[in-house]
Amino acid sequence: MIESILNQDSDDSIIEIIIADGLSTDGTRKIINNYQGLYRNIQIVDNPEKIVSTGFNRALNIAMGEYIIRVDGHSKLETNFIQMCLNAFNNNNVDCVGGVTIHKASGFIGESIIKAQSSSFGSGGASFRKNATDGEYVDTLAFGAYLRSVFKNIGGYDEELIRNQDDELNFRLIQNGGKIWLDPLICSYYFARDSYSKLFFQYFNYGFYKVRVFQKRRGMASLRQIVPLIFILSLIISTLFYVTTTYYLPLVFVLGSYTFLSILYSLMEILFKQNKSILPILFFPVACAVMHFSYGLGMLIGLFFFISKWRDRELQDYHFNVNEFL
Repeated sequence: MIESILNQDSDDSIIEIIIADGLSTDGTRKIINNYQGLYRNIQIVDNPEKIVSTGFNRALNIAMGEYIIRVDGHSKLETNFIQMCLNAFNNNNVDCVGGVTIHKASGFIGESIIKAQSSSFGSGGASFRKNATDGEYVDTLAFGAYLRSVFKNIGGYDEELIRNQDDELNFRLIQNGGKIWLDPLICSYYFARDSYSKLFFQYFNYGFYKVRVFQKRRGMASLRQIVPLIFILSLIISTLFYVTTTYYLPLVFVLGSYTFLSILYSLMEILFKQNKSILPILFFPVACAVMHFSYGLGMLIGLFFFISKWRDRELQDYHFNVNEFL
């Protein structure tokens, strides 16, 4: 990740790298210190809470740049990423720009996961996950570049959100009249999970904390965000109906429709996309099922867990000091 920032085509003197480290004990700190000995534009801040929101806000406090970009540890930027972001800002009157995210993985399970995450069936058609060819306004994207004024005007990341903090910020930005622009010339790489158990917990947390995003923002950025919940509810209701009445057609319809769509999209992957191996395609339905079931289940549990918080819209960006944000 650090190397991809250091290797940017743009002038190194205008780039500052601030790393929020969650008191790591795996040698990460030593690696960062070695980089600091070679490059004067690298800073490090402690993030004892070990969550993205607090780490980002602490880094934000000391950031001096006119543009702020979040880059995660499991990602990599194309060499022209920053320059393309600057071009997009110059050519469009927007508050945030970003691009497409190309998913990478190892092993057939990891490959099946990235195919599911990049598929319209798997991810609901999020623009930044697809091979977009034209620029467009979007409701969210990954690894966005923001004008400094965004954080002055609407605050930092909400620290109550262990997940979805970027989605909440983007939704908050749009609700405050901001615009987000996706430019296909801006490219980054995301290294996906390599096991279904990791994928399950990742998407369970996405669904769980998405409830708080709905509550805080009093709405949703896209209807695709509740499709997994509808699937889970349909599955539960049809199963209960079968158990209490032995009438099985609703359950067959729900499972049959889902299975049909899953197989259909698997066939589309085979017929219309270049695939070096057939094995990840065979496991594509499994990856989709894990994503949809875990996300929907997380959202369902979140609705009960956060049931008393529908009136609580407070922005909890406690570690961001807007008064000192120069």
